[in-house]
Amino acid sequence: MRTPIPLAEIAIIFALAIVAVVGYKYSPLLLPKADLTIEPVAGCDLQHQACYAITPGGGRVELSFAPRPTPVVKPFQVAVTLSGITAQSVEVDFAGVSMNMGFNRKTLIAKGDGRFFVDAMLPVCISGRMAWLATVVVETSNHRIAVPFMFESSTAGN
Repeated sequence: MRTPIPLAEIAIIFALAIVAVVGYKYSPLLLPKADLTIEPVAGCDLQHQACYAITPGGGRVELSFAPRPTPVVKPFQVAVTLSGITAQSVEVDFAGVSMNMGFNRKTLIAKGDGRFFVDAMLPVCISGRMAWLATVVVETSNHRIAVPFMFESSTAGN
């Protein structure tokens, strides 16, 4: 004779299944996922100039900040200019390289001619200097392109 499965065990299995489905559905919010990750031009310093990367299809993704140097705990403008790419949406994700600084992703607003803008703010790091990874995520009708840009911020002068 079979022993019936207790109701508590069924509830736990059901709860685990729900957690797995919700985690899978919302995981892109935590980590920018992409079909294609492009390497930016080496040696470019976002604190002094705009930086860009070329996609395999010949498109160009350019990132710049204003003002320069980028302030911490103060708003600054993020600008992305696309050439040869038609985007449905553009986001920028800021992540600390050596320290988790929390979720910091912004959706840029299209201004026409491949130009996208948003105001952002970086949190302050207690050490005074912080290495950042700004990943531009471009969503097209066919795929997502991620372009990581490295830069450093400092509380000096802020």
